[in-house]
Amino acid sequence: MYFINHEQIDARIQFLSELTDAVKQLEQQWEQGDNGLVWQLAQERVLHLAIETVTDVGSLLIDAFILRDASSYEDIVEIVHGEGAYSESLTATLLELVKLRKPLVQDFVDWNRQALHPVLPKLPAAFAEFAASVRAFIKSELE
Repeated sequence: MYFINHEQIDARIQFLSELTDAVKQLEQQWEQGDNGLVWQLAQERVLHLAIETVTDVGSLLIDAFILRDASSYEDIVEIVHGEGAYSESLTATLLELVKLRKPLVQDFVDWNRQALHPVLPKLPAAFAEFAASVRAFIKSELE
């Protein structure tokens, strides 16, 4: 029998809807030509929270289903994908996202803040697919 921390997984999946709202606001601001420093920093924070949320859920799934230990953020995504939790296309987007962690938290001085990052517009659809895929994966593993 598996112990799945449904409460933590659900809380993080629900948080993705808040991040989706934030992404949409950021896109609107950029379209209106308002990409000042506060919006630039907000974009970085949204990306960082998206990375942490996705990898937290992945880690919870790895722990719950006693999968092999992950050696990196990218590995978390790949392990869960390898178990069939989500599609190839979603995996590609999630890997693109989590690869931003190092630049965001370690190389932030050199981060290009002037443009909307290309992964950002992909996130709302990715979050929706991620939420549905994770829920379906948990259900199928418990059957």
